Amino acid sequence: MEPRWLQWAKQLQAIAQAGLTYSKDTYDLERFEDIRKISLEIMSEYTKVDTTCIRDLFANETGYATPKVDIRAVVFQDNKILMVKEKTDNSWALPGGWGDIGLTPAEVAVKEVQEESGFEVKAVKLIAVMDKKCHPHPPSPYHVYKMFIQCEIVGGEAQEGVETSSVGFFAKDDLPPLSIPRNTESQILLAFKHMANPLEPVYFD
Repeated sequence: MEPRWLQWAKQLQAIAQAGLTYSKDTYDLERFEDIRKISLEIMSEYTKVDTTCIRDLFANETGYATPKVDIRAVVFQDNKILMVKEKTDNSWALPGGWGDIGLTPAEVAVKEVQEESGFEVKAVKLIAVMDKKCHPHPPSPYHVYKMFIQCEIVGGEAQEGVETSSVGFFAKDDLPPLSIPRNTESQILLAFKHMANPLEPVYFD
């Protein structure tokens, strides 16, 4: 799904980040910094964003480069799926966000549902682990694994959050405009497939 230039830029950035972390040789460090600059130039050329901004977003981490983890909660009520309207793009998404240090994936799912929708839930089932590049999301500067965790409502009530402006439940054939960077229609339909068949196996990749 990803354009080749984005794959190259991310691979070069990962190589540079690892080299700058583990290399002790002064000349090698200079070469790895050059590789990082090339990755920034590729991103800037194709996105038309200033290299300084891209460096802050794309090349500001240290240590061995690993994928980021985005966790999405799947919650059903009366055969409809819970979604929240994101303030950043006025589109709808499953409650969720980046994984938090110190919290398990299930704990993140529970926390995000409460913060973004007002509902209290418990996590019950892993639905899928997806590599974002393999699905029809817009290009992303990060390599992202997406985890979808089914949860059940145990309390609370619908309430907008700091990052959300509305909360709703939607039928499979009446989905709202989706926040495609966060979730795609095919991912929502996979969630409904698990609702219809609790024995559906976990999807991966």
